[in-house]
Amino acid sequence: MYELISMGLALTAFVVLLRWKFKIGTAMILAAAVLEILLAVWPGQLWRAFMEEWRTKPLDQTTGYLFVTLTALVNLVNVMGLAMKEAGVSQRLASALQNLFKSRRLAMCTVPLLMGLLPTPGGIMLSAPMVRDLADSIGVSRTRSAAINFLFRHQWETIWPLFPAVPLIQGMLGISALAMISRNILMTIFGLVGGTVFLLLIGIPPKGKQSRSNETWLGSLRTFMRAFWPIALVAALYMAFNINPAIGLLVSLCLFAWVNKIPLPRWSGLFKEGFETDFVLLILGALLFKLNLQAGDSIAAVAAFFTRIHMPTWVLLFVLPMIVASLTGLTMPTVAITFPLLLPFMITNGQVHIGLQTLAFSGLLCGLNLTPVHLCLSLSASYFEAPLGKIILLLIGPICFIAAAGILAAMVSG
Repeated sequence: MYELISMGLALTAFVVLLRWKFKIGTAMILAAAVLEILLAVWPGQLWRAFMEEWRTKPLDQTTGYLFVTLTALVNLVNVMGLAMKEAGVSQRLASALQNLFKSRRLAMCTVPLLMGLLPTPGGIMLSAPMVRDLADSIGVSRTRSAAINFLFRHQWETIWPLFPAVPLIQGMLGISALAMISRNILMTIFGLVGGTVFLLLIGIPPKGKQSRSNETWLGSLRTFMRAFWPIALVAALYMAFNINPAIGLLVSLCLFAWVNKIPLPRWSGLFKEGFETDFVLLILGALLFKLNLQAGDSIAAVAAFFTRIHMPTWVLLFVLPMIVASLTGLTMPTVAITFPLLLPFMITNGQVHIGLQTLAFSGLLCGLNLTPVHLCLSLSASYFEAPLGKIILLLIGPICFIAAAGILAAMVSG
């Protein structure tokens, strides 16, 4: 119980610091420090947890590796956005997207949906420049555009097999991919409907306020591809050769600069202008928060507490993944921690109740998509220069749809 209270106090400190106008990166660092003090995690313990990762985890799951690659990725996204402006691509992209998709709403959600197929930490930043430019051009608030980019970026996590949680849960339950996806797709459908109702049908200014493109459809497609091919290349390199997105983005950036004849002396200015110290602090703070939880064995203690108090089965299946996801901001660790504890409720007398897995996964998504510890959400607030609390308020409606999908799946096919 103490661990749960400590985590709640640390997150409260984070929110209070944001209200006091601290930058989000600084607030995250201080919140991690508060958690460290409350959990009595001494520097030696933190160091041992750090070194334990190097010994027991794959390189791409260690704190040091994630810090370097995520910091590079988010700052290179900034540089790519500046390079697109330098080449004159950004100025034409918004009108081209509207002309290409024939709908401003469809244009705004399609780009993050496409990039959501790439399961990489911090990958939300790949679609952010295009969504922000389009939203600015049609008068959508930065808060709403951040929420749209965030929500639609995360719609594939329960069914797309490149997200490692999908095959992991499938293996735990011993079910076919078709059986799992046929239940979990309900969450994707409800999430898309909820996002459309709460984010796309509301808050989009009338069409008359935007300039229209005189380009042909093929011309708009060419303009879109000029902006999208560097991001598509990052995805292709990652999926085909497992090249880290930060390295892939650097390759794309160099090629983009060469194709668009950006002068070499201008490169250093773009890199200097694109570097954001607050992004560095934000990523460091989020990773330290996670490392403090590991060092203090806090997540296991929270899970044990909920099982000890004999919480009703359906409530436990939903709440435990939700709490752990909101504290870690990560899908895979949440699955690894909670699903082994929940398996006895999902499998009885050798029969797998797949709908109950969907209920647990929906709880995970609710916690994951409403917590400031989720790096994508914090990065969105920072990049779109929008209040984190207001973004979360906009997301509550769509997330309730996802919760309803989990409950419905449990009722129908539990």
